[in-house]
Amino acid sequence: MEAGKDNLTAAVVTCGHVTEVPGESFVSSETCKEKSRGAVAGLKDGSWTILQLVEALGFCLENTDPRTRGRGIQLLSQVLLECHSLLQEKEVLHLVLFYENRLQDHHLVIPSVLQGLRALSLCEVLAPGLAVSVLKAIFQEVHVQSLLQQDRYTVYSIITNFMASREEELKGLGADFTFGFIQVMDGEKDPRNLMVAFQIVRDLIVKNYALGPFVEELFEVTSCYFPIDFTPPPNDPHGIQREDLILSLRAVLASTPQFAEFLLPLLIEKMDSDLQSAKLDSLQTLTACCAIYGQKELQEFLPSLWSSLRREVFQTASEKVEAECLSALHALSACLSRSVLSSDAEDLLDSFLSSILQDCRHHLCEPDMKLVWPSAKLLQAAASASLRTYHRLTHSILPLLLEQYNKHSQSSQRRTILEMLLGFLELQQKWGRVEEDESALLSLQETICSVVFSALTDPNVQLQLVGIRALTVLGSLQGFLSPSDLELVVDHLVRLALHEEDSQSSEAAMEAAGSLAPVYPEVFSGRMVPRLGEELQSEREEEEEGSRDLRSLRQRCLQALAAVSTHTSIVRETVPVLLQHLRKVQKGSEAGNAQNVISACRSLHRVALQCQQDAEGCWYYHRAVVPCLLAMAVQAATQESSHPLVSKALLEEEVLTAMVPVISAATTHLSPELAAQSVSHVVPLFLDGEVSFLPQNSFPCSFQPFEDGECLEPQRRLVSLLMAFVCSLPRNVVIPQQERLLRELLALSCSCNCPFTATAASKCFAGLVNKHPAGQQLDEILQLAVNRMEPGLAEGPHRTQALTLLLWVTKALVLRYHPLSSHLTDKLLGLLSDTELGPTAADGFSLLMAESPDVLHKGCHADVRIMFRQRFFTDNVPKLVQGFHGAGADVKANYLKSLSHVLNHLPKPVLVTELPTLLSLLLEALSCSDPRSTALHPELPPAAAA
Repeated sequence: MEAGKDNLTAAVVTCGHVTEVPGESFVSSETCKEKSRGAVAGLKDGSWTILQLVEALGFCLENTDPRTRGRGIQLLSQVLLECHSLLQEKEVLHLVLFYENRLQDHHLVIPSVLQGLRALSLCEVLAPGLAVSVLKAIFQEVHVQSLLQQDRYTVYSIITNFMASREEELKGLGADFTFGFIQVMDGEKDPRNLMVAFQIVRDLIVKNYALGPFVEELFEVTSCYFPIDFTPPPNDPHGIQREDLILSLRAVLASTPQFAEFLLPLLIEKMDSDLQSAKLDSLQTLTACCAIYGQKELQEFLPSLWSSLRREVFQTASEKVEAECLSALHALSACLSRSVLSSDAEDLLDSFLSSILQDCRHHLCEPDMKLVWPSAKLLQAAASASLRTYHRLTHSILPLLLEQYNKHSQSSQRRTILEMLLGFLELQQKWGRVEEDESALLSLQETICSVVFSALTDPNVQLQLVGIRALTVLGSLQGFLSPSDLELVVDHLVRLALHEEDSQSSEAAMEAAGSLAPVYPEVFSGRMVPRLGEELQSEREEEEEGSRDLRSLRQRCLQALAAVSTHTSIVRETVPVLLQHLRKVQKGSEAGNAQNVISACRSLHRVALQCQQDAEGCWYYHRAVVPCLLAMAVQAATQESSHPLVSKALLEEEVLTAMVPVISAATTHLSPELAAQSVSHVVPLFLDGEVSFLPQNSFPCSFQPFEDGECLEPQRRLVSLLMAFVCSLPRNVVIPQQERLLRELLALSCSCNCPFTATAASKCFAGLVNKHPAGQQLDEILQLAVNRMEPGLAEGPHRTQALTLLLWVTKALVLRYHPLSSHLTDKLLGLLSDTELGPTAADGFSLLMAESPDVLHKGCHADVRIMFRQRFFTDNVPKLVQGFHGAGADVKANYLKSLSHVLNHLPKPVLVTELPTLLSLLLEALSCSDPRSTALHPELPPAAAA
């Protein structure tokens, strides 16, 4: 131990050396840290104790030169900061007494003394009473605001540490602790220190420290910073923003009702200032205070507060200030609503609302309607605070608005009044059913309905739109509309949806029907759906007789049927109507059949999306729609195969393309059990012609889409519907005869002369491959695909089909990070130099990177790995660059186009990080390109073009 002590002495006696650094403290902190490392190591390994360190430092600590004393204390404090957890209780006691005594030392020594006390404030073995002793010493001996910023921060840290670990001891000081902290904080200017000081003040209040007679002083020492006026310097390393200080100070000011008598006059004063930031801060602080205030705190200041808020809303040119005023008024009304009244107390809420009514009500009746909206906003802000404020104000306002609506004849004025009425009706939605005795709505039900219904028949479209919104709100209020009212509501919505000339009103009526249908499913399924079905049937008969062109009406009927299908019971009524319409279209012969089918499919697709989240509705829809669509398509295909030129509407590409999302949406949300039940019918239909599950399954000839023969080409086109179904199944659904199906799809994709069919087969093959479990079976089918693609790409009549298959299979594997994807991508890169396939291969890079609408996306349960685009970019852009430099002039454009497709679909954050490299590359590429080639430049991504 003696040897250890000698080593310790040797380690510290050199602290007599002074290093002067201009602008820094009188001791080099680096020198001190270096000296302290040896001492720290010795303490940690037990070579010596902290008291031996103090003894070894005796020369420095007792030196008459304050600089030398300061260096000694600094070294000791550095050691304590690292080793405070190793100290014993007795050691801490001696050290605290030593440091407290040193607080009376020379001012050069004080910073190091405070660092030591900060270390000791972290000690868990601090004896009871020492925290109070330390703080008393600091309060008495240290003039904190004369210290440097870092040293003041140290004092705040000591206080924070003791408040966290010695709360009860500090509370034992009573109000003396609060007064001591006020002296410490008074005059603080540094934002870093203020953030800590504000938190200490808030803790004093929230944790119920005694404030005693110093409430006003504590308020003054914090409120002097309000409103915060701080702009962080450029490149500020501390990261403190003005908003941080605002929120910290607001948390203090709004932490106790005891500040109310001092704070509210200050807020009123600042609200009346010309500085917008001061207005906003004051209004937001007032709103925050209302959460903890009661009537007692607000009573004296309510008239002034209302006066300021009213003036700002009536006169302000700032939407921000107006919005904060309305929020503050809402908060004030809510605060007064919460207060519990004694029998003899004045009802401040009632008198406050009376003031609001007195100042705003008459503006609603002025002929010029100049202050109508500001008044309405103020009234609605107060009314939204509580059910009590709502009833109090609506009893006075609703009759007035209804009277004004009937008094004005101009549509524009009526629209303004109805919009205000709508605002109050929307507030009622917050409180639920309209059944309270005091509700003004129930007493005015007949008049309100009359006004809203009159707006729906007004020729002014804008008034109609407000009326539709009001109708939707009334319908959402359970118990408000009578059965006869509901029938009238449906009649109005049908009329507007189908026969109103303006499309805005028609679409709004359909949207309203969709919102109200789940609330009143029986009314809409029993009244609206039959009306729409009758209209759809009658317009078809009229059109077939050639009386007039009713395509627009048919479109609206189909859209309305879809819009109202927002409840399972209604879906059961609308789906048969839509399918019946489809069947009739299929049998028709007019030229517009294809467009009719597409319109019906769009409506069916919307219905499918709306019932996806309801398991019962989803399964009903799937069972009703998918077999029906397949039966109609098979009927058309087999009829075309046996009797050419009979009916082609359902076999046209755009029609089949419209059917795909219908079948997909009907399948994606099925449970695995129900999906397995369905796939057991659909796959045998395509592989074996098993049509028994299809409705009306009497077909002119057998269905054999994978067989050879030109007459079967119409049947092959239906592979697109197979794709829609099997590629939308959940990944854990087993597909029967999957290997056989994959082989058939592969053969069809490589040999079919119809591009539509070949593409559908390729996409279906790729969709199945993407979800196929890894293993030997997948490897074998992929090898088979490669063996079919490579010869097809090399030569022959089906090079384009082979390229299409290559693109879709590559995408399927890129998405799931399959090892073969890099091989296929290299093959695609090689085709960029092919004069025939090069441009198509270049465009294929867009297919690889873009979101596919019908297969290979997460919505249809595809295996899509995170960041696959970034990985593709990293792996292949260098190859594209290399290929570009080595390519001939006639194919350089293909490489540049491929690169632009990759960049266009890259996430922006990734693109930005790569911009320096990419810009130089693209500039080089453009300089090497033919400047006359205009095909290159439109392909550049926006970031690169910039």
